[in-house]
This record gives sequence, C-alpha cells and structure tokens, in this order.
Amino acid sequence: MSLLTIFYILAAVTLATGFMTVISKNPIHSAIYLVLCFFSIGGHYLLFNAQFLALVHIIVYAGAIMVLILFTIMLMNLNKENEPIKSIASVLAAVVAFALLCFVMLAVFIKAMPQIENYQSSGQDYQSIKVLGKVLLNEYMVPFEFVSILLLVAMIGAVLLSKKQKTVE
Repeated sequence: MSLLTIFYILAAVTLATGFMTVISKNPIHSAIYLVLCFFSIGGHYLLFNAQFLALVHIIVYAGAIMVLILFTIMLMNLNKENEPIKSIASVLAAVVAFALLCFVMLAVFIKAMPQIENYQSSGQDYQSIKVLGKVLLNEYMVPFEFVSILLLVAMIGAVLLSKKQKTVE
C-alpha cells in the first residue's frame, strides 16, 4: 500500500470524524469522534516522519485533553429536557457572529501569502527532542504557559457552572 493511499485514507477518516464531531447530537459520541480524529491526525504525523510529535499528540490530546473534556461533559449534565428554548434574537446573533467569523477568516487566508521563495533551511534537525525542547521552552514559553492557564480556567469555569444553585427558603 503506497503512502499516498494511506494519506487519503487518513484524510478521509480525519474529515469524517471531524464532521461527525460537529454534527453529533450526543456530546459523548461527539467526544469519541474527536478522539478518533486525534488518532488519525497522529497518523498524519507518522506519515511526515515525526514520530515524537505523533506520540505527544496522541498522549496529550487523545489522552489528557479528552479526559478533561469528558469530565466537563459529565459535570455539566447536558440533558435535552433541561435545555431552555433559544429565542430568535440569540439564533440570529449566532448566525451573524458565524458569518463575521467566516468573513474574517476568509480575509486572513486571502491576505496571507506563503513565503516559500524566502524559505531557507537552517540545517537544524527539528525531529530531535533536544532541539524541540529548546524551541518550546525558550521561544514559545509564554504562549505555552498561557494555554495551560486557559485550560485551567476553563475547567474551573465548567465546574462552577455545573454546580447546582442553592435555593433560599
């Protein structure tokens, strides 16, 4: 089986599971589709000969992040019968926000020109764990810490939102 065939199979699985993640009505099924999507993206990393990134991607995303998402889903107790009916104004606001987001993303993709002509090889081996660690912990330390704080705040927010309100009698 050629690498191109494996790529097409992985691409089809990635697109299908990503699509099913978005359209699935059951949040647990959606999380399972997302795990399958993460595994297929790990397969893409293996095709790029980035074994370390594939393993880190599977361990971090399919392992740790999905456990956090599943705990959040279970804590929020997403039941259809408890869901309030959305007004026309909120649906219209969501559609307008989605259209604006699509417009901004389209404008960014049109304006962003690839800099392939100016690409110069530095000669460093970015497959090396030592080099990758230096790059992550030197150049990208602040964004790395911001993401960890953002995930912590999101988890605390989900727990606080899921707590039942005390009724004052």
